[in-house]
Amino acid sequence: MALACSRVLQVTTRLGYQPRTMRIAEFLKVEAVTPTLTATTKGAVLEQLAQALTRAWPNVSQERFLQVLEEREKLGSTGMEKGVAIPHGRLAELPTLIACFGVSREGVDFEARDGRPSQFFFALVAPENSAGLHLKALSRLSRLFRSDVLKDSILSASDAVTVHALLLQEDSKA
Repeated sequence: MALACSRVLQVTTRLGYQPRTMRIAEFLKVEAVTPTLTATTKGAVLEQLAQALTRAWPNVSQERFLQVLEEREKLGSTGMEKGVAIPHGRLAELPTLIACFGVSREGVDFEARDGRPSQFFFALVAPENSAGLHLKALSRLSRLFRSDVLKDSILSASDAVTVHALLLQEDSKA
């Protein structure tokens, strides 16, 4: 099986096919960006992220989004390193991957791996049966937030349109 997959990849590459890169613009709407989170606790951050998800996808209640994010956090913190947290989960009601983004200027204890407060919160919610899509998005976001220049620019931005544009601009470089 692995040999067959390898052979298909070799043939398609020779024919000029390149796997399509996932772009943040595909799943993050500007109305789902919160440039100034006011939350001071992990639970309150999740509530504000759920609210932002509802702005982007009003067919699902804020309570349902919050439930999905909290269920995932019970398995282990989604606080990464260097001020980044990527809460995520799956929801059967969704036809596609959606996201929201929020910024906490002061930072919030999100039980990050490095013990530092998190300032950048990218919440992802994917359809129940889309593991590959979900993982691609998580990988994309973790690469994006390696840029200290991006993080500094986001902290200097004052509105959702600017933050959204900064994210899309950085995403287009990779």
